[in-house]
Amino acid sequence: MDILRAKEISESPVMAGVTYDGTPVYIQRVHDEDNTARIYSLGDPDHELTVPLHDLIED
Repeated sequence: MDILRAKEISESPVMAGVTYDGTPVYIQRVHDEDNTARIYSLGDPDHELTVPLHDLIED
């Protein structure tokens, strides 16, 4: 995913369809310095991950 689009999604009040490894996720914040994002699974919000932006897919 493009860094600008990831930032748009993370700042938007509208929930976008984003997946990581086939799992629907919410983007909490985007890290410019290393092109990663802090995410959590919609099914397990207590389990947060930092993942490369290129691994995120917008539906």
